[in-house]
Amino acid sequence: VYQFLKGSNIKVGAQNCYFEKKGAFTGEVSPSMLKEAGCAYVILGHSERRQYFKETNEFINKKVKAVLAEGLLPIICVGETLEEREKNIWNEVIKTQVTGCLLGFSKEEVAKMVLAYEPVWAIGTGKVASKEQAQEVHKFIRALVEKLYDKPTAEAVRIQYGGSVKPDNVSILMSEPDIDGALVGGAALEAESFVKLVKFEKK
Repeated sequence: VYQFLKGSNIKVGAQNCYFEKKGAFTGEVSPSMLKEAGCAYVILGHSERRQYFKETNEFINKKVKAVLAEGLLPIICVGETLEEREKNIWNEVIKTQVTGCLLGFSKEEVAKMVLAYEPVWAIGTGKVASKEQAQEVHKFIRALVEKLYDKPTAEAVRIQYGGSVKPDNVSILMSEPDIDGALVGGAALEAESFVKLVKFEKK
């Protein structure tokens, strides 16, 4: 895939990796292996990794460090469950996740990262956060990054939305000022819908 895309504007990414460079970790893939395969980005902390594999913020933080050490860029996922949304504690959950995953990094490192807000209740369910809900969380994340680092860092970091993004709702979501892009899931399985999303240009 990398050889085919080489020289284009399309970058190769992976959905996960392990933080150790080498060792007896059967089934795991190291950042150095991904780099050798031509990857530029790695998704870390996806809700399914957190749910099914019990990945903690501390564990994800180790992966972020390993990814950066290889010159790759992390796409760090954060998001609340339906129960947490209904209890109105989403802000506490997001704050804990963002703070934990970014612990120990410089503002220069954070400025190059991608943060992805994926409301767990909207993943693969067909439900989607309203543009107001999504913007509220994205604005909260950006303000949190500014508080942890500074305004230039908060403005530089890219914050994507990932939660049942489709061609028919992408323009509505992307109209919000703090939503910088989309972390596409199910819609990427159908070439026609994925092409429409890729061709979308945020005004």
